[in-house]
Amino acid sequence: MTGAEVIPFAAVLGIIGMLFGFWKYIDSKLISVRVESTTGVAAAQALAQLARSELAEHRLHVAESYITKAGMREQTEQLMDAIHGVKAAVDSMALRVDRVVENQGKPISRARP
Repeated sequence: MTGAEVIPFAAVLGIIGMLFGFWKYIDSKLISVRVESTTGVAAAQALAQLARSELAEHRLHVAESYITKAGMREQTEQLMDAIHGVKAAVDSMALRVDRVVENQGKPISRARP
C-alpha cells in the first residue's frame, strides 16, 4: 500500500476511533448518572415508607387517645342530665325542709309568768 492509500484509511479509522471514544465517554457519564439516580430513588422510597409508617402510628394514637365531636357531645349530654338530676333532688329537698318547718307548731315558751 502506498502513502496515498494509507492516509484516507488512517483518517477514517481515526474519525471512527474518535467517535467511539466520545461515545464511551458519554456512556460512562450516563451510567454514573443512572447509578446515582437509582441510589437517590431508593433513599426516597425508604424515607416515604418511614413517613407512611409514622403516619399510621400517629393515626392509631389519635384514634385511641382522643375523642370525636359526637362522643364529646354524648358525654356532655350525660353530664348535663346528671346535673339536672342533682338539681331536682336539691330542689325537692328544699321543699321538704320548708314543709317540715311550716308543719311545726309554734314553740312553747318556757318563761314563767
